[in-house]
Amino acid sequence: MIYVAAVFLFLVMLLAWASIFFSLPGNWINVALLGLWKLFHPEMPAGWWFFLGLILLAGVGEILEFASQWWGGKRYGGSSRGNWGSLAGALVGAIVGAPFFLGVGALVGAVAGAFLGSLILELVSGKEIARAIHASKGAMLGRVLGFAAKAGLGMVLIVLALPKVWP
Repeated sequence: MIYVAAVFLFLVMLLAWASIFFSLPGNWINVALLGLWKLFHPEMPAGWWFFLGLILLAGVGEILEFASQWWGGKRYGGSSRGNWGSLAGALVGAIVGAPFFLGVGALVGAVAGAFLGSLILELVSGKEIARAIHASKGAMLGRVLGFAAKAGLGMVLIVLALPKVWP
């Protein structure tokens, strides 16, 4: 029975990991799932340091997701105002896009929102259109890199959990 439960846990963890692409906190969900597993299976060979490491991984993933978007905008000539627009646009885009394409619209919406949010605020700030578009492309590229970094760290989290959970 423990094998069935472990397989089920990993399937749910993979589903939570995939939720990252819908702008949901999949890595944090996985940390919570592992905490629940430890609560119900105290023999799990994982202590406070293991969980602290998982929390650190999830936190670094969040920081990288947003910092890479900020970095991309700055690297391509964006202003601070444009970067704030990019962050807000990504959030709004993910929410608006979520109902479309079986939820995959959240990913598309977040990336498009990062571009549009940056573009609008760069134009409002008085930047010429060609420079505003260039800066917005950087914010969009940074958002994609942020998704990739966060997803990669999420997969590391799952791989680290595998030997701890498997009986």
